[in-house]
Amino acid sequence: MVRTIGGRAAALLAVGALLATAGCAESDRPDGDAAGTEGGGDGGTFVFAASSDPVVLDPAFASDGETFRVARQMFEGLVGTEPGTADPAPLLAESWETSDDELTYTFDLRDDVTFHDGTTFDAAAVCANFDRWYHWTGLQQNENISYYYNSLYQGFETSEDPELVGGLYDSCEVVDDQTAAVSLTRPFAGFIASLSLPAFSMQSPTAMEEYDADNISGSEDDVRFSAYGTEHPTGTGPFQFESWERGQAVTLVPYEDYWGDPAQVDEVVVQTISDGNARRQALEGGQIDGYDLVAPGDIGALEDAGFQVEDRDPFNVLYLGMNQAVPELADPRVRQAIAHAIDKDAVISQSMPEGSVAATQFMPDLVTGWSDDVETYDYDPDAARELLAEAGQSDLTVDFVYPTGVSRPYMPSPEDTFVAIRSQLEAVGITVNPVALPWSPDYLDRIQGGTDHGLHLLGWTGDYNDPDNFVGVFFGTPKNEWGFDNPELFDALAAARELPVDEQEDAYSEINDQIMEFLPGVPLASPVPSLAFAEDVQGYETSPVQDEVWNGVTVS
Repeated sequence: MVRTIGGRAAALLAVGALLATAGCAESDRPDGDAAGTEGGGDGGTFVFAASSDPVVLDPAFASDGETFRVARQMFEGLVGTEPGTADPAPLLAESWETSDDELTYTFDLRDDVTFHDGTTFDAAAVCANFDRWYHWTGLQQNENISYYYNSLYQGFETSEDPELVGGLYDSCEVVDDQTAAVSLTRPFAGFIASLSLPAFSMQSPTAMEEYDADNISGSEDDVRFSAYGTEHPTGTGPFQFESWERGQAVTLVPYEDYWGDPAQVDEVVVQTISDGNARRQALEGGQIDGYDLVAPGDIGALEDAGFQVEDRDPFNVLYLGMNQAVPELADPRVRQAIAHAIDKDAVISQSMPEGSVAATQFMPDLVTGWSDDVETYDYDPDAARELLAEAGQSDLTVDFVYPTGVSRPYMPSPEDTFVAIRSQLEAVGITVNPVALPWSPDYLDRIQGGTDHGLHLLGWTGDYNDPDNFVGVFFGTPKNEWGFDNPELFDALAAARELPVDEQEDAYSEINDQIMEFLPGVPLASPVPSLAFAEDVQGYETSPVQDEVWNGVTVS
């Protein structure tokens, strides 16, 4: 199955035919071992099926896996990860030093890097990116648009919201062309690891200025969809942008002046196939070379047919969120009743792959600070009914917002998960008003961009191995998703993220106990994701934090 550029049109037409007869769903990225490591580069096209379109091609305005899957091919940050691990490693920065007060990080930069538009990558470019994020205004500060900067850096130079003024970032200094010094206002133990996120990739200052990356011409505009973010994304990675057919495919080609290992294929096509069955059929029919989130029932048949299937250790958590802006859900007795009403094992057996494990807290047990002592709210329908009666909510009716047309590593089948939980809630007397929304952009905008939601399904695949990347992202500041103000929890998380790594274990263990006593939501499970490849795909190296770049992939 040799793919050539000329043969790509036929492959995409065939996939398009499948799309015409299929429904919609989505996916996220892999973890685990590589799919083959042999083979030399002989060109051709690598076609990978994603479960949804990227939201935008400017990763600074993204938080979803399908956007980041594409972004990792085009963009790079100062820091990457060691292959196959969650540990930080040099990337565009060859090394760094930290000041004694842990407030200033001095980065020594590679001197052989250019952006795809020919702009030199240097210290001025580094500072332009850090200053860009800090100077965002208006809609750019919305937590659904600048999610990671909001969650991790927690403030901007100016804002109409006093709580968003300031934050973690202080300044960036150009020491010399190849040396940049980034200063923080307070220590943050996860700072270096956080720079491996695609949201903090280095982007060409020249291209961002030329194509108005941050232009806001009216209050109704969605700042994610600038000309830069949809037509001219410009990074330093091994592939550069060629085209984006919305709802169909993103096409990338090798960057000839890439500083690292050159791409082995002539073209990469990330094809959107929202339906899981259609993705499997496209692989079996030779229209694609690989896809993510293989349905558990398909694994045996694919392996028997000679396809490569990779299971990944789960580094994720799926949860049922409860929005306390809804008065009934602000009562802890109601939240406890909902928790007791859920049989997690039954939810897993009905909607998740074999090997998925029930979650007791909002992080996997591999992460520092996971606690053995949290309140678990075991399945107990009678206790649920008693708590509802005690709260005066025996006839509770609640909106349950859930996504359609999506698969995620933490949420392989949201419709099935919703059905399982709905039946359990109704069994204890809760009337569920289902609200089904397409994932992008409607669902995330509803959950993260406003307060009009009750219960919801969401989750997280860890970006790096740091407790703040889980509980800090979820609960470090007030958020529309949760609708509560808990200064005690916010302060505890703020203090913990400033501790040295070797002092964080006890602090985060206590925080996990505090979270589960407060019970903002119900941790459900850590599902096991799988991906599948054609027999002739080699060199696809998977990552527990989904840091996968395809310059080593061959299709022979």
